[in-house]
Amino acid sequence: MALLGVIGGLGPMATAYFMELITSMTDAGCDQEHMRMLVYSIPDTPDRTSFILGRSQASPLPNMLEAGRALKSLGADVIAVPCITAHYFHLELEAGVGVRILHAIRECADLLKESGVTNVGLMATEGTVSTGLFQRELQSRGITLTVPGQEGQRAVTSLIYDDVKSGRKPDMDSFRRVKNELRQRGAEVVLLGCTELSVIKRDNDTGSGVLDVMEVLASSAVKECGKKLSPHLRLIT
Repeated sequence: MALLGVIGGLGPMATAYFMELITSMTDAGCDQEHMRMLVYSIPDTPDRTSFILGRSQASPLPNMLEAGRALKSLGADVIAVPCITAHYFHLELEAGVGVRILHAIRECADLLKESGVTNVGLMATEGTVSTGLFQRELQSRGITLTVPGQEGQRAVTSLIYDDVKSGRKPDMDSFRRVKNELRQRGAEVVLLGCTELSVIKRDNDTGSGVLDVMEVLASSAVKECGKKLSPHLRLIT
């Protein structure tokens, strides 16, 4: 079986939940049937959104390269990065580490295409939205992407940074307002395109018509490492 390496700490709670997802998604009857995993946590990595938007000159890439190379030296066959904004650095990171790195956004786009979805809403960091990462992958598959307006994006940013990253209870009224805005504008499915939003879904009722990008990444990691997924798994609610 392939050995999974995880570049973690971006943020710490999301990494812990990613490991939980992998465990719960694996079709295993005992400890020994679960997959091996190496986690290199680098929570001191500079903020990805601040760098992408030009608010900071501190690049997160050197820390991620350090973690990836360490994982490779320990025998990792494939690497996952449970931080969606960090996918902005995917090409440089994969080239610099020399190990295949899973691409959660492409996996999501493929799943949505296979499911016949034609219009998707996105809740994510400002950095992720500004990079066009989701836009390119979805549009290449004939899927329309809808993003929140300015007020809605501010609400999403607050949920990510002021609530989850700060260890506070998320404002679910705010979450529902943004989700409803996207659905009213035609989105059939709302993507949770930030791992902090994944934590919100874990602990709260986010309703139907939601796809968590980190759940897609976790399911891809399980399959990539040669394990079977739980037969009860449903990714699109």
